Amino acid sequence: MRETLHLAIVSVGSNIDPEQNLQNSRDILKNEVAFLGEAEVIRTAPDGYQDQPDFHNGAYLLGTDMSYDEFNQYLKGIETRLGRVKGPIKSGPRCIDLDIIIWDGEVVHADYIQNKFYVIKPVNELLQKHAIELSQP
Repeated sequence: MRETLHLAIVSVGSNIDPEQNLQNSRDILKNEVAFLGEAEVIRTAPDGYQDQPDFHNGAYLLGTDMSYDEFNQYLKGIETRLGRVKGPIKSGPRCIDLDIIIWDGEVVHADYIQNKFYVIKPVNELLQKHAIELSQP
């Protein structure tokens, strides 16, 4: 049994049946890991490929005893369980997207560093709400 609880802030986004897919991801995570909080969902225009519906974006604060790599694979497994199929357009429509943005106080995803509004706003809401300090590089 592992004793370390890692804290992760995970961005979540969907533009295919977003309300249902966000709820389904929440339900799975609440049943399978420590679900510690969530940010308000925001609606944003697509970034990159424009010929698609707006996205619903948010973030979850989660606790896990999995390693970073195990947890990342676990999240990709949830995407698969919810029906995500990666198509040829990287920024194309998706039923669910789950990405680790913050891992144990460290920024680990380029979208946060590149100031992507749809990631920054919900992640910062959780950082502030839960008084989480980011470690400096």
